[in-house]
Amino acid sequence: MIEEKIVVTGMGAVTPVGIGTDTFWQQLIGGACGVDKIQREGCEELAVQIAAQVKNFEPEQYIPKKLIREMALFMQYAYAASEEAIKDSGIEENGKVKEPWRTGVVMATSMAGIKEIEDTHIQMMNSKHKNVSPRFVPKVLGNVGAAQIAISKNIHGPSLTVSTACSSGGDAVMTGAMLLKAGLADTIVVVGGEAAICPVFVQGLTGARALSKRNDEPLKASRPFDADRDGFVMGEGGGALILETESHAKARGAHIYAELAGYANNTDGYHVTAPHPDGVGAADCIEKALACAGIGPEQIDYINAHGTSTKAGDIAETRAIKAVFKEHAGRVAVSSTKGATGHLMGAGGIVEAIVCIKALNDQVMPPTLNLDTPDPECDLDYVPKTARKKSLVYTMSNAFGFGGQNSSLIFKKYE
Repeated sequence: MIEEKIVVTGMGAVTPVGIGTDTFWQQLIGGACGVDKIQREGCEELAVQIAAQVKNFEPEQYIPKKLIREMALFMQYAYAASEEAIKDSGIEENGKVKEPWRTGVVMATSMAGIKEIEDTHIQMMNSKHKNVSPRFVPKVLGNVGAAQIAISKNIHGPSLTVSTACSSGGDAVMTGAMLLKAGLADTIVVVGGEAAICPVFVQGLTGARALSKRNDEPLKASRPFDADRDGFVMGEGGGALILETESHAKARGAHIYAELAGYANNTDGYHVTAPHPDGVGAADCIEKALACAGIGPEQIDYINAHGTSTKAGDIAETRAIKAVFKEHAGRVAVSSTKGATGHLMGAGGIVEAIVCIKALNDQVMPPTLNLDTPDPECDLDYVPKTARKKSLVYTMSNAFGFGGQNSSLIFKKYE
């Protein structure tokens, strides 16, 4: 096991409030919201009519034309994010990574090609000849998103795909760090993609009473920690981080955005969709991430909460934070950016890690939108409605998922 720092040297984002890391960040701290009426065929008659979709995405601006035909939408979002992150980091030359055998990829996705599976099934059922494209299988496999990046960029190191529901992104970052610590690579492209807004998935979550039905007020539908919240809003997009060992990054003169100081994963072992009501699994995960970073809870300056805008989830996470942070819980700033982006599921953990890194770089915390009437059981400082400046050294990102999956990441301002 290599004992050295893991650092972030590149970032990329494709989100409902902006494409490109800087655009995304400026929109986020400016209070923009990406939730609107669903613009996707087949969703016109559904009970839930709102989602946070990526807008004005032109894949040919980021992806070779041949690859566009071969990739599902979730892969396209991931590829575009990785393209930005790789260029940002300077690990490539003439479109290929400079150290192919020491560079790896970790892909995060929760639902992979569910949209393409549904589309293809409908087409096949309505077709006389029942033909299915030979591109179908590779387009719906989660790992092929990583494979397409590796093929395009000449990457030959480790390649893994993480699918742990809505904690996939956070777990992918942790997996990338563990590969670096194990000495199996010097650089890891950690990338997530999700594009699951399709009738069957929307209806499935509607049946589970997980989604907001505030169809007439889409901009106000995702309202984390608010007393009037009625469920989460589906989102889509992609995010990417370039992780390196500090020595490798410094040797090539890379710009370092932040240190990945700590990380942890565990499972509630409680229920397939509901969190433990007291947040005991989340609390244990947060404690393990703090131990990994070698710091106390009082040193965390800002938490980007999972904060999905569900009744049970927001309360459980609040209880988890209070259990770990104790008297410091009232002093640490917490916000959920899902009020703006919706829930990006498998990609969310990476996009929200970018939020924590940008917060460290700019010394400003993004707001929790639509927090009009605080829930009495959610009584922390959630940075309501407006971004806030603060001196930040350590930030934390939480991501929790179905199955009781818990992930926590800690980033440190790089000196």
